[in-house]
Amino acid sequence: MDTQKKKSLWAAYRFPAILLGAIILGSVLGLIMGEKANMFKPLGDIFLNGMFTIVVPLVFVTISSAVSNMANMKRLGKILGNLFVVFAVTGLIAAVVMIVTVNIFPPAQGVSIKMQAAETIQPFKTADQVVAAFTVKDFPDLISRKNMLPLIIFSIFFGTCVSLLGEKGKIVANGLNALSEVFLKMVSLLMYYAPIGLGAYFAALIGTFGPELLGSYARAMAIYYPICIVYFLIAFTAYSYFAGGKQGVKTYFKEIISPAVTSLATQSSIATLPVSLEASKKIGVPKDIRDIVLPIGATMHMDGSCLSAILKISFMFGIFDMPFTGMGTYLSAVLLAVLSGVVMSGVPGGGLIGEMLIVNMYGFPPEAFPIIATIGYLVDPPATMINVTGDTVAAMMVTRMVEGKDWMKKKLTLVE
Repeated sequence: MDTQKKKSLWAAYRFPAILLGAIILGSVLGLIMGEKANMFKPLGDIFLNGMFTIVVPLVFVTISSAVSNMANMKRLGKILGNLFVVFAVTGLIAAVVMIVTVNIFPPAQGVSIKMQAAETIQPFKTADQVVAAFTVKDFPDLISRKNMLPLIIFSIFFGTCVSLLGEKGKIVANGLNALSEVFLKMVSLLMYYAPIGLGAYFAALIGTFGPELLGSYARAMAIYYPICIVYFLIAFTAYSYFAGGKQGVKTYFKEIISPAVTSLATQSSIATLPVSLEASKKIGVPKDIRDIVLPIGATMHMDGSCLSAILKISFMFGIFDMPFTGMGTYLSAVLLAVLSGVVMSGVPGGGLIGEMLIVNMYGFPPEAFPIIATIGYLVDPPATMINVTGDTVAAMMVTRMVEGKDWMKKKLTLVE
């Protein structure tokens, strides 16, 4: 039994371990070889170009597919209305918590990297910039990775129209589902090359910029991991108390252990979904509510991702020696944090799309992507755990808003 557990644990963590091992090996090569390590950069560029090529069709098919398949959710509009309110409010709280934290403890303090300048650092400063951020002038512009936000909006609109067609739209919805699987398979195959690509890129990066970059990663982790623990204990206690009082808190923390451990092992919201559904049933969340909230939450409710997105944005500001201050900067960071949570796919390492969104929206050079992607891998386990356990407490909050504050006493799961 113990041997089987060890095997399953190794299977779950094998790829992240190999990836981090490759990055460490590349970093050591960079330290030893210095600027000569730039010879490895083309191997890293191949990986970057592959990811950038796949990201546009991947975003379109995954988002439009998810939206087009929401037609079967005919339960009271009250459920969906409250669901999106809960998702938005909890995501906003997570983003604000991290903004306060990174202002007290800047994650990249004292580190400055001289790359190509980031040009559009205040993307929402003027009305024209707002229009340009959300829309494009022509369809060909839509299929450029430089216009990710308009692409996301178009994908949601397209998926909604497919859903509204009802039976006629099912053929398209099924096709989008299949395409989504195809592109996710392409990503998973490309990720086999990631250890070589990212290892080579970090050899060149560390060879050029030295060990100060490695120290900044350690600082970022020293900020993120404790904040996740504090958020889990304090915020989720408050949310579960709102949902069901003292009984809600007690029941939530009793039943959430299994989803929490599973999410840490798999690093996937989707893989943990069956466990989360079972835990929600034991907590007392009605079947129709948990069947709506948890699947949508697995791809759209990402408190952990909101926390990490703010960390990544402030980290990149620090790396490029730019002040992470001002209301405009904070508002754009919160918006991007929520968006990068929404566009996260439920697969391990799914934050790559959100990270590309951050790089492109702020005008960072393409070379910034491996830096921010590495933070994503380092924070992925606790971020996924917060995402998954946040979905369960969100289902409890929606139940309280739909069924009333005494829902736990009614034993609603017995009437299904």
